Amino acid sequence: MANELNIPDAPAIPGTTHLHSGKVRDLYEINEGEYAGHLLMVASDRISAFDYVLDSTIPDKGEVLTRMSLWWFDQLKDIAPNHVISTDVPEAVKGRAVICRKLEMYPVECVARGYLTGSGLIDYRATGEVCGVPLPAGLIDGSRLAEPIFTPAAKAAVGDHDENVSYEAVVATAGEANAAALREATLTIYGRARELAEERGIILADTKFEFGSADGALVLADEVLTPDSSRFWAQDEWTPGQTQPSYDKQIVRNWLLDNWDPKSGTRPPALAPEVIERTRARYIEAYERLTGERF
Repeated sequence: MANELNIPDAPAIPGTTHLHSGKVRDLYEINEGEYAGHLLMVASDRISAFDYVLDSTIPDKGEVLTRMSLWWFDQLKDIAPNHVISTDVPEAVKGRAVICRKLEMYPVECVARGYLTGSGLIDYRATGEVCGVPLPAGLIDGSRLAEPIFTPAAKAAVGDHDENVSYEAVVATAGEANAAALREATLTIYGRARELAEERGIILADTKFEFGSADGALVLADEVLTPDSSRFWAQDEWTPGQTQPSYDKQIVRNWLLDNWDPKSGTRPPALAPEVIERTRARYIEAYERLTGERF
């Protein structure tokens, strides 16, 4: 295994050099052919929880994430240029990889929240604010915010938690003009995506984006609006005041909490087959409901 996170060694792909592996994605530089000098980004079927990459994988997860990102990139292309150049990828990674351009990445997770939950709820309960943005009193888990808010996070090393930071911290890191552009792009994209999701009976509670720069232009990168990077809730199940059923790996987290102690210092157990299948089904359901396409 590549490291303490249990990330498997990335498979060799002819004509490329492996650059980096994260919890889910493997990144390669293309060395030859039409796309030499560009990047090959491959989404695996790995799944992580509680800062561990699990021994179990979720079949088809990488393809679901890739197809959903491509669908969203297409919906957003008039308001947000993206990094994808081609889906003409090697046969071994067909369907779960894209060829993309190199960017100078901004070291910030650009998070938009339209509903209060997760780490935002924890911050709010402690301070009445999220990332320095004051919110009204009396909000509860799942409350819809009057206006979406930009709540950035500092990118952490693989295996560590991203840390919520203030807008001023983004200014200090990226500069005033870039910080303003990142905030505007994040909220604009979120607004478009939330409308599209609501038309399909899904609430986009919050999401995170990554941006890079190419020739001075802001470019949307990595994955976008997938169950790994977003909280999707069914509108007809939304009940503020409780944890909302979501289209993501919450099934995995809940099962692990029932079968393992995250504070034990031991690795999580392999997932039960029914948990793997239910998680796979939930990812596919999110894809099909949002895109209207059969997986």
